[in-house]
Amino acid sequence: MSYTVLARRYRSSTFDEVVGQVHVAQTLKRAIESGRIAHAFMFCGTRGTGKTSMARILAKALNCEKFDKPTTTPCGKCRSCEAIARGDDIDVIEIDAASNRGIDEVRRIIENSRLAPARSRYKVYIIDEVHAMSKDAFNALLKVLEEPASHVKFVLATTEPEKVLATILSRCQRYDFHNIPVREIAAHLTVICKSEGVKAQDDAVMLIGRSGNGSMRDAISVLDRMLSAGVTELTVEMIEQMLGLPRAQVIFDLIDKIGQADVSAALGLTSSIIFNGMAIDTLLASMIDHLRNLLVVRTCGIKSDLIEIYGVTPAALDQQAARFDPAVLSQDIVILEELRRAARQSQAGRALLDATIVRLALSEQFTPVAQLAEQSVAMQGDEKKKPLTTSR
Repeated sequence: MSYTVLARRYRSSTFDEVVGQVHVAQTLKRAIESGRIAHAFMFCGTRGTGKTSMARILAKALNCEKFDKPTTTPCGKCRSCEAIARGDDIDVIEIDAASNRGIDEVRRIIENSRLAPARSRYKVYIIDEVHAMSKDAFNALLKVLEEPASHVKFVLATTEPEKVLATILSRCQRYDFHNIPVREIAAHLTVICKSEGVKAQDDAVMLIGRSGNGSMRDAISVLDRMLSAGVTELTVEMIEQMLGLPRAQVIFDLIDKIGQADVSAALGLTSSIIFNGMAIDTLLASMIDHLRNLLVVRTCGIKSDLIEIYGVTPAALDQQAARFDPAVLSQDIVILEELRRAARQSQAGRALLDATIVRLALSEQFTPVAQLAEQSVAMQGDEKKKPLTTSR
């Protein structure tokens, strides 16, 4: 029997199971309950946030055979629900606009949409990556969206809504899918690990969640890679090694040396990290993430839900944050991000990195931002106090 990837096996099957998109699920459920179901929907959001899963769930809700009308709780067991879940229902047509972007494909959709459903209540067209359609295809689709048959529903999904014609957007109910918070991704991954019989450290699951960058599918794909290697327990060290990330403790130590103005030790740690094969861009990204956590601790407190911590204790992070001024942390983050952009286009990336490490470590020798602001205000006050003189 062929292996089914985790992203497909654990795909959401009901509105309430779609992680991080409660606002979309609740609105769709209320529309179904009130009978005010639009003829066309536009699902917008980054990859892996649940757009296609929500579209399939909506199709199940419209066509579930257990009920005599659309329902918010499709059974998932009738012939229609099972066929939609497999992706082979004859009345729910899924189209990838990236590979079917021409006017001929849209004309076929228009012609087929006039035909009644073969066995279901509605004929549902799910068009993914709709922004990839050509202008002529959009214009052809516009006509059927203006005057669709009563038995047809359209669900258009896109990661780039700004590329969709305004005339198309105006004829659809738009739903924006948010990037999924790391903690919600981690909680779902924990459930998957338990179902798969795999032990996982909380910090390890959190790290996998962060790797998804708001995408549930990307995070599950990372987890799938780990499990395909036959591991029975997930650890932070294992995840860091697989993703090519520096160890959290090493980044903590590097920032610590910078905070202590220990230039020699900071440069030594940086050299060791680079020597062990770490890309400069990856190192800078990890430093930015760590400084961002310190900034959140200094401004919101160690108990803030905005902190995404793994590999170090909250107490250690809180203690380290106390050494930095929030204004300096903000400035350091900007400096490192500017370095990331410059290093990608420079042949002297290592020299720029070392220079920046020295600059951050010796930041106290530069005039602090607050002091500069005070000096500016004082100078303005002195200018106002000077008597006005007139030239002859």
